[in-house]
Amino acid sequence: MKHLLDAIKKRESRRDYLRFPIEKEKVAKLNELIESFNDKNNFTIKLVVEDDELFKSFISSYGLLNGVRNYFALICKKNDYRSMEMLGYYGKLLVLEATNMGLSTCWVGGTYDKAKAKSSLNVKDDEELTAIIVVGYSREDKGLKEKITKTLTKRKTKDVKEMYYTNEVVPENFINGIRAVQKAPSAMNKQPVYFTYNQGKVIARVNGNNIFNALDLGIALLHFKIGSQTPNDWYYEDDHYSLIL
Repeated sequence: MKHLLDAIKKRESRRDYLRFPIEKEKVAKLNELIESFNDKNNFTIKLVVEDDELFKSFISSYGLLNGVRNYFALICKKNDYRSMEMLGYYGKLLVLEATNMGLSTCWVGGTYDKAKAKSSLNVKDDEELTAIIVVGYSREDKGLKEKITKTLTKRKTKDVKEMYYTNEVVPENFINGIRAVQKAPSAMNKQPVYFTYNQGKVIARVNGNNIFNALDLGIALLHFKIGSQTPNDWYYEDDHYSLIL
């Protein structure tokens, strides 16, 4: 799990991509991971390579993305928030594995041609194209445009103590988990996931069911598990996820 923690520390969102193709060996490895994730969940993740149609126009990407030719498509049934949460979890796991392959990524909520995407991906009427994750090679150093975009979209990160509640002295691995969650991407960087700790049990929840909260929760669950280095898994009960440290 240490290689995933290293990827969390190293990974940053990139928006300007080189037109180098992803090697066949890496595509095969990513597809192998995707197949294993799809098999045990009620969602579908697809990897599309060498296709620039979704982000071709300036209007579609608002000029924030450039050179995109490869992406993961995250699909599940409409209003299936548990599956959306797991798309956040496993989508982020793909991002970290891609990072360790030397690839860059960027989560995209809506700056692409959604109608064209749903058609080309054969998204059914009862399904939701929950998110797109751009993947590929980026320049080692950011260009001026990408630096400006990052500055404009950067927001303050919550302090560790703002992200959880407890009446107890928490163990070090809990704090390490929260610190990893600090680095988790979230819609508008709102960091909506809140944790509680009680006698070794961790609870994670968000207020309100919507696509972005669901994705943010799933991503945060993965970051906490990796940061805390626990072998235990999250499980869903009532209206929240629980984990025993």
